[in-house]
Amino acid sequence: MNKRFLDDQYRLMAPGPVKISRQVREALALPMVHHRTPIFTKELKNCLSLLKNFFQTKQPVMMIPSTGSGGMEAAIVNTFSPGDSVAVVVSGKFGQRWADIARVYNLNVHAIDVSWGEAVDPDQVEKILSSHPEIKGVLTQACETSTATWHPIKELASIANSKKNTLFIVDGITAVGCAPLPFDQWGIDVLVAGSQKALALPTGLSFVCLSERAWKAHAQSKCPKYYFNLLKERQANEKGQTFFSSAVSHIRALSIFLNHVEKSGLEALIRRTGNLSQCTRKAAEDLGLEIFSKSPSPSVTALRVPQNIDGTKLRLHMETQYNVTVMGGQDHLKGKILRIGHMGDISNNDQLATLEALALSLKEIGHPLEDNQINKALSSAEEFLKMCSNV
Repeated sequence: MNKRFLDDQYRLMAPGPVKISRQVREALALPMVHHRTPIFTKELKNCLSLLKNFFQTKQPVMMIPSTGSGGMEAAIVNTFSPGDSVAVVVSGKFGQRWADIARVYNLNVHAIDVSWGEAVDPDQVEKILSSHPEIKGVLTQACETSTATWHPIKELASIANSKKNTLFIVDGITAVGCAPLPFDQWGIDVLVAGSQKALALPTGLSFVCLSERAWKAHAQSKCPKYYFNLLKERQANEKGQTFFSSAVSHIRALSIFLNHVEKSGLEALIRRTGNLSQCTRKAAEDLGLEIFSKSPSPSVTALRVPQNIDGTKLRLHMETQYNVTVMGGQDHLKGKILRIGHMGDISNNDQLATLEALALSLKEIGHPLEDNQINKALSSAEEFLKMCSNV
């Protein structure tokens, strides 16, 4: 079968890190400047201002030189004290990370165990909060990246907000900028994001936003914090600085990205992500593949690998033969699912080449796919993306 979209170009189609734009790469390559100079202070202030729009909030959004997990740790240590009780939605690898971090700081964890690939039922959260009125926080992912599953954040926020002393804390690392997640409107108390996802930068910055309720909790928090002290970070930001040395290159690149979103609109970014995810799911179904999650995320799609195929070999074949990187499953899902990301500077051709690499790889390692079925799926995907571009 002749290739239709594949070429020699390398394509990063993972759920993070993601493909970054030429403009961002150029910003990252600029000569270094000191982080306590007027030229950089201007860039920093611009980012701090535009991040509020990106998070849809009037609250300050703080940047920490760390991975997203550092942002998760900051969320916990700035709002709780040892011995506090929290409810944690554990529906995959990163829900388990919430629980692990909480236990490190001697919090009492009430795990809400959810089958991998399923969204939490809001009634489960309501029930545990009613049974344990001492719970001071509900911790969840918006998107559980390990299973490509979206949780009902608006409904969960409403439940937590109905409890006077219960904060609602969200890992939005694979969610902010991918779907509506209005911080102020929905009543989220702490929201975490990471630079290597929808913000389309290299890994290295985490972002944390606290509500007024969360700042009040911060004043009472007794968890140890030094590097992750968000009050110190906020105070430094108010002076046009960062608490510690700034990630200068990342922040200048972030300014490029946020300026672009400000011009094109957050809604356009969210719509593009959703279109790519819809295209992937439709093409997968045309190829006879099953969507793994019962509540699919717009930011990443998980496909169940056919039983006769080793998912690890499939992912490796796509990378070595077609120069396309996607991710597999984790823990007990290793070799059983394939995860394709929809964030970053993805062109229509990147999307179509990825679907072609998937189809050809399946066929070449033993899954029965006919050329006409592959061509039909690719043609349908191409037509869908053209239609989206014309809307």
